[in-house]
Amino acid sequence: MTTPNLSGGAGLHPAAADAGLLAGGIRSAGLKVTAPRLAVLRALTDRPHATADALFGAVRADLPGTSLQAVYGVLASFTTAGLVRKIEPAGSPALFERRVGDNHHHIVCTGCGVVHDVDCAVGHAPCLTPADALGFDVRAAEVIYWGLCAQCQAETALP
Repeated sequence: MTTPNLSGGAGLHPAAADAGLLAGGIRSAGLKVTAPRLAVLRALTDRPHATADALFGAVRADLPGTSLQAVYGVLASFTTAGLVRKIEPAGSPALFERRVGDNHHHIVCTGCGVVHDVDCAVGHAPCLTPADALGFDVRAAEVIYWGLCAQCQAETALP
């Protein structure tokens, strides 16, 4: 990945540039930049479709004093601000991702639980139209496809 030079010509260390981009994203969502928010956003950048517990483990490595409750608080504020999307596949804990605003869907492996993004099924958002919207102005449709990933299929086919 190429990191843009945010320093106006003088060389900027990639980690500093990444932190600057993350901080800018937090500010653009109308939130104050804090160390826990930066750490959660950095962890989520590296781990799309992560649970709060998984993000807590990553954040705690960078910020040992951070609590699980603080991570949940950051995720709630990010979700409310539209910086992060929360998805809740049936039978699994909530997952968080940074890909927002494009009404994409997800595919989940019923074997190993891996989750991948799937672009919108048809057309523009909401990309699915209910037979009767009951007076609602439908703006998004959430679809989760379920199946076996290629690796689980291969493992299942082994004698």
